[in-house]
Amino acid sequence: MKLLRSLTALLLLGVSTAQGQALQTVDVPSRPGVTQRILVIKPDRPQAAVVLFAGGDGGLTLSADGSIPKLAGNFLVRSRQLFAEQGLLTVVIDAPSDKQSYPYLSGSRQTAEHVADVKAVIAWLRQQVTVPVWLIGTSRGTQSVAHVATQLPRADGGPDGIVLTATVVNDPRSRAVPDMALERIRIPVLIAHHRDDTCRVCRFSDVPRLMERLTTPPRKELLVFDGGISEGDPCQARAHHGFNGIEPDVVSRIAAWITAR
Repeated sequence: MKLLRSLTALLLLGVSTAQGQALQTVDVPSRPGVTQRILVIKPDRPQAAVVLFAGGDGGLTLSADGSIPKLAGNFLVRSRQLFAEQGLLTVVIDAPSDKQSYPYLSGSRQTAEHVADVKAVIAWLRQQVTVPVWLIGTSRGTQSVAHVATQLPRADGGPDGIVLTATVVNDPRSRAVPDMALERIRIPVLIAHHRDDTCRVCRFSDVPRLMERLTTPPRKELLVFDGGISEGDPCQARAHHGFNGIEPDVVSRIAAWITAR
C-alpha cells in the first residue's frame, strides 16, 4: 500500500506528442527520498512495454523536457523511437535522483537499491497498461537487467522477460552476466549480439558460455547480427558493439520476439 500511495504521487514533468505517440518525463518515487526519472513514449494500443537500460555509467541526466544530455548516442537510447514504432510502450531509464553525478550507476548496478528503483518503475508501468513488461539492456546495462531478473521474480514485481544486447560476458572489474545466479531466472531471455563485437568485455566468442548458463528460462534464443558500420572505440556505441547502421533490423527482430505468441 505504501508503494501504491507513492506511485500515485509521482510527478509528471512534461507531456508532448509526436506521430500520434504520447511523450512524458516522469519521476517515480522508488526509495525514501529518492525518485527514478524515466522518459516514456506511449504508442496507441501498445503490445508490450520495454524499459531500456543504457550502457556505460547509465547517467543520462534526463531533463524535464525530455532532452538527454548524456549517452544520447547509446544504441538503446538513440533507438528509442524505433521501439515505439514497433508498438511497444518505450521507457528510457536514467540513474536515480541520488546518483545524478559521477559515477552515476557505475558500481551500483548490482545493488538492492538499484533493484528497488527498477521494481518501482515496473509497478508504475503496470498501473498504466495491462501488457507484459520487459527489461532491455545493452553493454553494462545488461548487468542491471540480468541482476534484477535474478533478484526479482515475476511474482514479486519483476519483469515478464528480459533482452540482453551486447552483453558483458567476461569482465575482471565487475561480475559479468554469466557469473550471476542465472539459475534463478524463470522468464524468457533473448540475447542479441553482433558477431564482430570486439569489445574486450563483450566478445562474441564468450557468448556460448552465457547461453550454457541459461538453463531455467522457459524460452531463450540467441540472435546473431552481422554488417553495419564500425567506427572508433570497439566498446563504444558507434562500433559493431552498438549495432551501428543496423538498428532497425535489430529492433524489429527484438520486438517480434517479445510479442510472439
